[in-house]
Amino acid sequence: MAAKPLELRSRPSTGNRVDAVYTGIIEAMTRGEYSENTRLPTEAELAIQYGVSRPTVREALSRLRLDGLIASRRGSGSYVLHRPDRNIKRFAPIESIADIQRCFAFRIALESAGAGLAADLRTQHDLEGLRAGYEAMEIARLQDDNAAYVEHDLAFHLMIARASQNEFFVTALELIIEQMRVGMRLALNLSLERERVWREKVQLEHREILNAIEKSSSIDAAESMRFHLGSARRRLFEGPSQKAD
Repeated sequence: MAAKPLELRSRPSTGNRVDAVYTGIIEAMTRGEYSENTRLPTEAELAIQYGVSRPTVREALSRLRLDGLIASRRGSGSYVLHRPDRNIKRFAPIESIADIQRCFAFRIALESAGAGLAADLRTQHDLEGLRAGYEAMEIARLQDDNAAYVEHDLAFHLMIARASQNEFFVTALELIIEQMRVGMRLALNLSLERERVWREKVQLEHREILNAIEKSSSIDAAESMRFHLGSARRRLFEGPSQKAD
């Protein structure tokens, strides 16, 4: 059987091509090529620029819309809503952002369900551990100890998974613990470049999750976790002109 032409064998996968367009547009935003409220090039223009098909461009733009970075206007094209923080490249390569986003999407689905179960099934021992974990995060926050805060944050999320009384939730989180750590460190490093109120908001979100679990409210616990992780994902891409609410 004849070997395939080299260019076909080495052609990047569709997923990699989508990532290339996605990260390329984000990097262009951070450089200031696309400022807020400006229109992006058309799908056809982007396809030519990146050497890909229009469906590939369309999928990359869909990811950017889900991230809250762009919005489509019927008959007009895609417009920039938020320009990513220019400091993001100081703490993580642009190429890793797509993986961090996928990790957050997975966590939102997984951890919101786990938090709901934790509210229903937690024991008194679980509650005591969660309260202690929350206090440890608060101490680290007040001391501006970023490294300690990340580790306590990770432990808090793992404790919620254990409180679900389902080891599959724990195992799933343990499998992505390093990806979680990278995302948390990046978010906190960026928050140090802004106002302290950003970190206060993160801690308040943890408090809401804990409150819901304490009240045995599975609906509130799931929604609080979903809100917290969704907000964490958005905070990664809040540009320098964005202020905390």
